[in-house]
Amino acid sequence: MHLKTQIEKSKVPLPDTFFHNIQKYKEHLHKWNKIHNLTGARNEATLDAFIFDSLYPVSFLPPVSSLLDIGTGAGFPGLILAMALPDTKVMLVEPLTKRASFLQFVKADLGLENVSVVKKRVEDVESEPFELITSRAVTDTKMLLELSKHLRTPESKLLFYKGQKVFDEVADTQGLDYKIIERENRHYLLLGEKL
Repeated sequence: MHLKTQIEKSKVPLPDTFFHNIQKYKEHLHKWNKIHNLTGARNEATLDAFIFDSLYPVSFLPPVSSLLDIGTGAGFPGLILAMALPDTKVMLVEPLTKRASFLQFVKADLGLENVSVVKKRVEDVESEPFELITSRAVTDTKMLLELSKHLRTPESKLLFYKGQKVFDEVADTQGLDYKIIERENRHYLLLGEKL
């Protein structure tokens, strides 16, 4: 299914600029990926699947004013969420130079004023509370909670993009409430003190 059709069917609310920005992002990613090997998404179908996967939580998340994405890589999910949520301040944390450079280039080219790119490991990011912390394919839940503890308050929510192993990791939620939202092979693990 074409990405735009899939998104429209899912009823994810998006700004008018979203599809233009996504198209430009995809063009840049194809060019950079040939040289820098930023992601395994090498064809249109895989890339569209990664984009939709990143975007889907907008359909169930509460509005947030600040979001931090741990290990953004080539943009999943943080950069995609930033394009979908222009009123949310989004910090993309990526320690690898080539990926951070790509994110910075896309931010500048698309004029994404709500985005900041930080080339650091998340544990080295200065303490600042975020309303939502996201991560996809970085590490297990227990480690993500440990790495992000200086960046959240009791009101913060966490959204981790997981696979089937999520059910083995819910024992490590450190007393936080959690919900698992399932979609095909993806399990979105939403955590917080009150859900």
